[in-house]
Amino acid sequence: MEDKLQQSRVAVAPMMERTDRHCRYFLRLLAPHAWLYTEMITAAAVVRGPRERLLAFDPAEHPIAAQLGGSDPAELAAATRIVAAAGYDEVNLNVGCPSGRVQAGCFGAALMASPSTVADCVRTMRQASGLPVTVKTRLGIDDLDSYASLRDFVGTVAAAGCSTVIVHARKAWLKGLSPKENREVPPLDYPRVHRLKRDFPQLEILINGGLNRADQALAQLDHVDGIMLGRAAYQRPYLLAELDHRLFGGPPPPSRATILAAMKHYAAAELSAGTPVRSITRHMFGLYAGEPGARQWRRTLSDLSKGSHALEGLERLLAARVAA
Repeated sequence: MEDKLQQSRVAVAPMMERTDRHCRYFLRLLAPHAWLYTEMITAAAVVRGPRERLLAFDPAEHPIAAQLGGSDPAELAAATRIVAAAGYDEVNLNVGCPSGRVQAGCFGAALMASPSTVADCVRTMRQASGLPVTVKTRLGIDDLDSYASLRDFVGTVAAAGCSTVIVHARKAWLKGLSPKENREVPPLDYPRVHRLKRDFPQLEILINGGLNRADQALAQLDHVDGIMLGRAAYQRPYLLAELDHRLFGGPPPPSRATILAAMKHYAAAELSAGTPVRSITRHMFGLYAGEPGARQWRRTLSDLSKGSHALEGLERLLAARVAA
């Protein structure tokens, strides 16, 4: 089992309005080995939008993957070339988002109904650069949710050159449920993902969905190659530090005060460049989740002043936590 753990992957899921560059820098301090993913970025925005801002990241964030949304193979290929040039380690195709806006763009989870389109996208993306092209998907959509349809979908995508599939172990209802409800209402089916790994032993299979305790998450590695955490990693980020240490060994997880000290230096540089303090601190609310004083921590973090006094407020906050 120890060898299996050392070869496994732990990842933080792409989360809209969550996993921006400030969040990823913060999480990297907690988990040196975790794979970090951007928020979903549409291929069109990468090709024709403010790509420098959308793809910006700190070198400390490696290994890092860019998640793209789209369904046009040529546009996705062009975006992949840009992502590769920006220095990313992986490009991931979103085939799991159920939001209405994404459906209107004919990508996300809706693409599960068109495996050949996904295969065309993967093939052209692989040809566009030397980056690994991975796919994040669901168990199924609406009434297209049999194991046979999932198996055929994965087989088609794998034949196009995708060697890593990340599966959110829930189906998605494209009509009738909001994106939030789609993260909670459809039941989890971990055994179906485990079966997928047995049927495709040559593929790297990561499991996502409902993993919110270290022992529960690590137990999945008896069946799959990696685990991906979403909301639990964001709401209780110190869980990532525990997982990273148990998976990869090394020194004990850094203290929360050590994390805060590093974030103070990061914030100083960012604030001097004009970044609002809230853009950084909003990702740190869960640092003391489950610890004494967690409520006061959140309240104090919320009350940090803006502008020229923001860094001083963060320094006082750090001093108070170290003394506590």
